[in-house]
Amino acid sequence: MCADEPSGVVEALGMLDRSLAYLSTADVASLPAAVQAEALRMLGRAEARHTAAHARVLGAFAGQGGFEDDGHGSARSWLKWQTRVTHGAAAASVAWSRRLAAHPVIAAALASGGLSPSWARHVCEWTDRLPEAQRADADEILAGAARGGADLAVLGGLAREMYERCASPDDQDDGYQDRWFRLGITFGGAGRAEGDLTPGCAAALAAVLEALDKKAGPEDARTREQRRHDALEEACRRLIRAGMVPERAGQPTQVQVHLTLAQVRGAPGASAAEDAWAVARASQPGWLTGPDAEAALCDATVVPVVTGHVDRAALDQLTEMFLLGHGIGHHAGSGPAQPGGTAQPGGTAQPGGSGGAGGRGGPVTVQASAALSPATRERLRRALLGLAADALSGPDGLAARLRAALDGRPLTTVSLPLDIGAAGETIPAHLRRAVTTRHLHCAFPGCDQPGSVCDIHHIVPRSRGGPTSLPNLVPLCSFHHLTAIHRWGWHLILHSDGTTSATSPGGGRTLHSHSPPTHSPPSHSPPSQAALAGVG
Repeated sequence: MCADEPSGVVEALGMLDRSLAYLSTADVASLPAAVQAEALRMLGRAEARHTAAHARVLGAFAGQGGFEDDGHGSARSWLKWQTRVTHGAAAASVAWSRRLAAHPVIAAALASGGLSPSWARHVCEWTDRLPEAQRADADEILAGAARGGADLAVLGGLAREMYERCASPDDQDDGYQDRWFRLGITFGGAGRAEGDLTPGCAAALAAVLEALDKKAGPEDARTREQRRHDALEEACRRLIRAGMVPERAGQPTQVQVHLTLAQVRGAPGASAAEDAWAVARASQPGWLTGPDAEAALCDATVVPVVTGHVDRAALDQLTEMFLLGHGIGHHAGSGPAQPGGTAQPGGTAQPGGSGGAGGRGGPVTVQASAALSPATRERLRRALLGLAADALSGPDGLAARLRAALDGRPLTTVSLPLDIGAAGETIPAHLRRAVTTRHLHCAFPGCDQPGSVCDIHHIVPRSRGGPTSLPNLVPLCSFHHLTAIHRWGWHLILHSDGTTSATSPGGGRTLHSHSPPTHSPPSHSPPSQAALAGVG
């Protein structure tokens, strides 16, 4: 044994911990690039060896049932809680343990640092498709080719050739073993995608992304990766808008605006109603708040939903007022007491009456000779709550009346109890046609995205009383609408001749467009704003 080798597992773990602690705080910025490069190569080999060692220890730990000593039912559960990792990370560790147990050649290649974990996973997936008797030889060939300098594409070609040679006509290959895709929803509705795409799918996706991920103009400060993300979203939006998705029928996104009754009662107009979007629970997938919600409201069907909650303190106060108003003390001997029986609204008591357990205005039985029991008081609360709900809900209730009184058509549709308005189009079809006829392309200066794939944007936001009328509407592509305007804060102005100007946040830059393209000959002057307004 060399002098610098550990004498056991405990000493080895201590050396590992100290080495990583040193590297994580070392002044690596002052090192020459050659030393930094060598450090990265060594850390890559260390990652491969760590994967092999972790899988080996975990396999032994799981095989002996060590997780049961800490009260866990599986190694995955133990990893999740004892090493503080996510469910997915724990599952991945268990998968590595099983994978390397079935592929000892690949485990040895990882332990020697000659194969990276990502390549090792691909090799295992490829050779898993071969007959079991030939997997070890295939692993040896592919691991040797990797040590010899073959890249991943060459290794994939070798694996494909071995599969074609080994496969028999009776192999039950349904043609779907080489593909999978997973979209996981994470915190706040964000997503994480991963998968293996077939060559055809990868080529199609690459073609779509390359067509849609171009810079939108000098104001576009997104990175290439950010543009690719937005290109994928834009491709999906166009697919939905074109009516190519089942059961969508070409309908734009539907927005549900949730308002509490208290907010509706205090709303002088549409602005408070639309500002109430912020009460939506952003932790649920699909919920939007702030600028994203305002952007969605520009061009979507809107379903107003008035919500409320039971205020227990207010309900208790209402109960006490009811009891005092009928001369019934809350405790025995407190205040004027009526004989036991049913208290009527006029203050008269009728013996022998029975109270409803949550009825709609029926009599309530209370006992004045003793303190009200918790059950009796709860029945009274439910009865009063039922009466309050009757007064507030339904097509003729207070909630519907207050919502319908708000200025702004999207929130004043026919109501559905309690109280959900019917979906209403934000941009009527005739206005949409007029807007995209006036501007055949995105109205942001310098953008040539066709109007047919654009959102319709309210120049003065609806949350600030902007009308849904032609002089206040322009088509904007998803980047300039959702990102440049609503997220970054660019300000767009539509001039009377149909041209537009866009000013950056703070006013440091201003971009101007030429006259919008029309179907008229160039010598004709653009239509006046008044004439355009008449189209709507």
